[in-house]
Amino acid sequence: MTEPSFRAVYVISVAAQLSGMHPQTLRNYERGGLLDPSRTTGGSRRYSEHDLVRLRRIHDLTNAGINLEGVKRILMLEAELEVARAALAQLSDRARASVEETHRHYRRDLVPVPSTVAVIFDPRNNLRR
Repeated sequence: MTEPSFRAVYVISVAAQLSGMHPQTLRNYERGGLLDPSRTTGGSRRYSEHDLVRLRRIHDLTNAGINLEGVKRILMLEAELEVARAALAQLSDRARASVEETHRHYRRDLVPVPSTVAVIFDPRNNLRR
């Protein structure tokens, strides 16, 4: 699945139609802090694919009976979780690279030992050990 684009291209009427919502609903979501569309220099709203994905998520949550404050909190927690997962993945990659580097270092320090058995002679006791 590809990442949705952040390039704002849709006017409010098109975004409303694509999301299956009324344009006033989109304005209410923006006023409530659930959505932050881009603005043109003239002040018109422009929506991106990312905004449309967010609208669908808001729609799903509100249809599940969650109020707008709850939706706002859920979206915030989902964003925090995404950041935490990315940080964890980065730390995991760094740890994996560190372990691999350590293993490469150990391999350099290893000295091959012949598989033959060595007999040591002790001249003081005339004994072999």
